[in-house]
Amino acid sequence: MTEHQEISRPGKTLFPEPGLTKADLARYYEQVADVMLPHLAGRPLVLHRFPDGIGESGFYQKQASQGAPVDTVTVAAQNSRGHVEHLLVDDVEGLRYLANQAVVELHRWLSRADELDRPDLLVIDLDPPRRPDLTSLRRTARAARDLLGEIGLTPYLMATGSRGYHVVAPLDRTEGFDDVRALARAVADRLAADAPDELTTEQRIAQRGNRIYLDINRNAFAQTTVAPYSPRARPGAPVATPIEFAELGRVAPDGYDTTSIVRRLARKPDPWADIATNAGSATRARAALG
Repeated sequence: MTEHQEISRPGKTLFPEPGLTKADLARYYEQVADVMLPHLAGRPLVLHRFPDGIGESGFYQKQASQGAPVDTVTVAAQNSRGHVEHLLVDDVEGLRYLANQAVVELHRWLSRADELDRPDLLVIDLDPPRRPDLTSLRRTARAARDLLGEIGLTPYLMATGSRGYHVVAPLDRTEGFDDVRALARAVADRLAADAPDELTTEQRIAQRGNRIYLDINRNAFAQTTVAPYSPRARPGAPVATPIEFAELGRVAPDGYDTTSIVRRLARKPDPWADIATNAGSATRARAALG
């Protein structure tokens, strides 16, 4: 994309608190483009749009709008078209286009367009109860880190900008979604078995009690997770922020917003910059888990 994407209604408020406008959102995407784009490149996206701001109902969009000035990838789907044209964003102008569409949140596939059925990421979403205990949540993140490391995978951590953390491991794309999901399930089951009073894999909310839910459901074809450095549609404009495990004790899940993350990146590089170079084998990890 070469044409500069103009922002319509630039003064439209998207975040009443702290008063961020569409123009502010576009500026934010420009400021984080260097670290954000490598985590989006080649991945089908699902957009969470809020044309009237986060105080009103938003909607998820999979199908690219007609005439969208960005690349797309065709994915077979059971709809009237028989497919979905997912957006692919790999440059700053693509991000400006998203801002112009009031895309507050970006959600990305765990695979890339060249091999849609082979994920290169495994994600364990630590979903706390309504009143999260940060001590327990952080203990769980460290336990997931340790177990993934023991089975030969390299763990990475993200404060989601919402209530929990994501523990992520890069994969070498030698296995499909079913096998990767089975591995994620086995990891979650092991963690829950080691701390049954604190952790659960129970999908039914009523059965979880006050335990942290180890959600592995994103590890499936066409499922998505929030993209690194995406804002979240929450008051204060928090941001999904990759962090180091050494920072875990002092960074809350919603510890950074669209202002403070820019200051952070001015003094500290992206902790996930090398994630693709540490891809591990799901096959060997499953064997090591036993």
